[in-house]
Amino acid sequence: MATAEQIKSLINSHFSKESERFYTIALQLAAYEAKKGHKALAEDIRNMIDRERKKTNVRVISFPKDLNGLVYSQSSQISRNCLVINKDLRKRINQIILEYRQQHKLKSYGLCHQRKILLIGPPGTGKTMTAKVLAHELSIPLNTIQVDRLVTKFMGETSAKLRMIFDLIKEQHGIYLFDEFDAIGGARSLDNDVGEMRRVLNSFLQFIEQDTSDSIIIAATNNPNLLDQALFRRFDDVLYYSKPEANERKQLIENTLGTFKSDKFAWNGILQKSEGLSHSDLVLACNDALKTAILSNKNKIDSSDIYPMIVNRYEVQKGSFK
Repeated sequence: MATAEQIKSLINSHFSKESERFYTIALQLAAYEAKKGHKALAEDIRNMIDRERKKTNVRVISFPKDLNGLVYSQSSQISRNCLVINKDLRKRINQIILEYRQQHKLKSYGLCHQRKILLIGPPGTGKTMTAKVLAHELSIPLNTIQVDRLVTKFMGETSAKLRMIFDLIKEQHGIYLFDEFDAIGGARSLDNDVGEMRRVLNSFLQFIEQDTSDSIIIAATNNPNLLDQALFRRFDDVLYYSKPEANERKQLIENTLGTFKSDKFAWNGILQKSEGLSHSDLVLACNDALKTAILSNKNKIDSSDIYPMIVNRYEVQKGSFK
């Protein structure tokens, strides 16, 4: 049977409306039961989770043939409680959600809710996750524009494709995420710029300024210094992300390990060693520790289990810059 900690974690995640954490703990419980030899019960739990996820999915958008491979539509089960960020950033994201939900009230006073947002920060710090959180909290699909493919595959007709995307933004309500945005948002004064890319940026500036839809437009970049300054004026808000502080790293580890975390966890050493890792790096390290524990038939993970996984993540980072 489930342990007391697993039951308490399930109940807490349910009442906190943290659906993704609830599913994660339930799957951990299924793995625990399977290890105990209760394979039928474990399978029943997995099937229940799969059925519930299918029922709560937001309808995804079917795109025109010309945009196939350029726009990816998905629903999201990531609640705002899954975001591990600083208080100021959380407050501003909550404001976006509040204004969207109360947009009719704002419009009655001639005001518009925040719906054009620029996200800036290092890779793996929560920019894409923020878009997923907004999609879940507002119950609308998340549509990701593959900006790098748009530029490389359709050089010469990128502006035309952009017009199609903004037409879609107007016709199909949702969240539209322009990821790796600096691919088209680069400063027009850069020495290595070409005429085509200047035209693309000018087109984007025109399209986003003229857009009056109710869809939410999000642009995300790792390289703000590359962006043209004219872009910043087109967005209602600019959110800056950073690598997690010690308290955020602790929360990430606790959230990811769940009931597998040992009560005797040497936090000081782990928090010192994990400094400089991004949110996604830390989650990956925890997932590596979880998989190793499950395959080794261990019920608990202590700091000595996760320490080598954190070291591995630093090695991966170094390799990416070779």
